[in-house]
Amino acid sequence: MKRFQRDPTQMFLILATGALITMTGGVVAPVLPQVITTLEFDRAFATHLVSIHALTIALFSPLLGFVADQISPVRVLIPALILYGVFGIIPALASNFWLLLVSRALLGATAGGIAAGSLGLLGKLYDKETRAQVIAYSTAVLTVTGIIFPLLGGGVGSIHWRYSFALYAIAFPLAVMSYYAFPEFQLQSQEENNSGLSVELKKVLSRPVVIELLLFVALTAAIMYSVVIYAPLYLQETLGLGTVPNGILLATRALGATLISVFGSKQLAKRWSYGSAIALGFTLMGLSLFSIPFLQQFPLLLLSAMLFGVGFGLVLPNLYSDLSNIAPQSVRSSVLAIAIGTSFLGQFLSPVFLSPVLEVGGFTGVFNTAAVVAWGSGIFLWQRMP
Repeated sequence: MKRFQRDPTQMFLILATGALITMTGGVVAPVLPQVITTLEFDRAFATHLVSIHALTIALFSPLLGFVADQISPVRVLIPALILYGVFGIIPALASNFWLLLVSRALLGATAGGIAAGSLGLLGKLYDKETRAQVIAYSTAVLTVTGIIFPLLGGGVGSIHWRYSFALYAIAFPLAVMSYYAFPEFQLQSQEENNSGLSVELKKVLSRPVVIELLLFVALTAAIMYSVVIYAPLYLQETLGLGTVPNGILLATRALGATLISVFGSKQLAKRWSYGSAIALGFTLMGLSLFSIPFLQQFPLLLLSAMLFGVGFGLVLPNLYSDLSNIAPQSVRSSVLAIAIGTSFLGQFLSPVFLSPVLEVGGFTGVFNTAAVVAWGSGIFLWQRMP
């Protein structure tokens, strides 16, 4: 396996295909107002075009992760990439709301397959230390592309909103490249995979530490979405900040997460422990959230955003690394895919739980609630993890 660890093409494809997960929702969000206006959709229903993929990713990632462990990650990844491209470009040609909604839901399902396949390859190609670094790279890429794809979708959509959906066609060349880059996994024997696989997976998932880690993956995603959804609304309403300064704040969070993911996350976990690094990350996220209502100057908001990004970059890669280290190789694809699904479930549920808080306590209540959850998570993990 060591020779695969040094193959830059394979690493590039793992990172590039994984980045498509953020593209699933990132491309359509900027053009949604144009879609609603042009096709005369009901606004309340049309918002599901942006969110439905999160639910189907959450549902299909664990299922397809199990399949990836049975038949090899590449045999899941390549069909998922092809179908991702097909379902992604359907809205460029269709005008019926329900057809668009179904295609978006199926796009999320195929993104679940991409998550299962790319993470499965990551788990099988790399040893413990290298895997932790690649997971950190992956987190950095996902964070950066979470900004790039909305900008790209909005830029292309400014010509015509339908053109934004054509961007999903990037999955087709990635499917071809993956076919030639991972030939050994297409010939993988199924004998060892099918024997007692479900028993092994149940054994892993029944461990309290795994349940806790998955729970905190969901909470991390929910906390992150409290900033993504509510911070721009709050800052626009209270300080009059428009799209550009809010975009700069979003980019600053991404920069903080990227820098710590690449240069510090693994090193801190190695020097201290996964639990200590994650606890520090949750603490920083909580401080950033708690500070938002008190900050009136933009430079201070930038500092708070950087603090949140650093915290997020410490938490998520180390949660995934710890899960991948706990899981045996035979079910690693399944466990990591379940983690991805859990993350998207957290994103989907974040506004569900925080909207009532907004009604009662306003934006300050939302940020304080998310901060308390972050601090509580950090304290719990600090005590429980080695």
